[in-house]
Amino acid sequence: MPLLLTGCALIIAIPSFAEGPVACEPFTKTVVASPAPRDDPHSLERLAAINRAVKAEPYRILFLGDSITERWTPEIWQETFAPRGALNAGIDGDRTEHLLWRLDHGNLDGTPPQVIVLLIGTNDLGHGRPPEIAAEGIRSDLIHLGERLPGVPILLLGLTPRSDRFRDRVVAVNGLIKTCNGGSVHYANIGGKLLDGQGLITRTVSLDGVHFTNDGYGRLTRQLKPLLDALLTRR
Repeated sequence: MPLLLTGCALIIAIPSFAEGPVACEPFTKTVVASPAPRDDPHSLERLAAINRAVKAEPYRILFLGDSITERWTPEIWQETFAPRGALNAGIDGDRTEHLLWRLDHGNLDGTPPQVIVLLIGTNDLGHGRPPEIAAEGIRSDLIHLGERLPGVPILLLGLTPRSDRFRDRVVAVNGLIKTCNGGSVHYANIGGKLLDGQGLITRTVSLDGVHFTNDGYGRLTRQLKPLLDALLTRR
């Protein structure tokens, strides 16, 4: 059975690694954005650094994402994820089509990882896309990862909470992509631990309502550790 986290209740089952297509059906008939590169200096530097890293040595875990991944507190990363053999392949500002482009332009050119962590899509919402379009972009990334790395388990993370006008759209996207859980895809919504008793984001965990403080990343990390360890144990 896959790993599944809904709300704040964590269920860890022995994962299976059955190959096969992504379980969820298309979320829209609208054509989503085609794979596209970025041309700003930071994105180009990050892309080159990630591509060098994946070729330099094997990594057990590959974190693919945007600024939520890239800005993970270095101290927490070095303490928790680096010893597990993880590479941070997040690029600030990426949308789903940018990641889709990266997958065929170096990010997967090294030794295949044992686990992929995928957290992408919040910038699709910030770009004005409705939930079904953002979810379909995530689904496209999942499909392509499955084609490039068949059988490698993908820990698909629900979009983390936001306190801006896209708050409800995050919930809608997560309601769609959780249906992709199955086979090699293991969905987990770990964002609930970022909220207070009223379901709100406080400045303790996020100063801007989107990105996270050291405390926020600490909460996310505590949720991720058992999920990753369960997947790595089975490889």
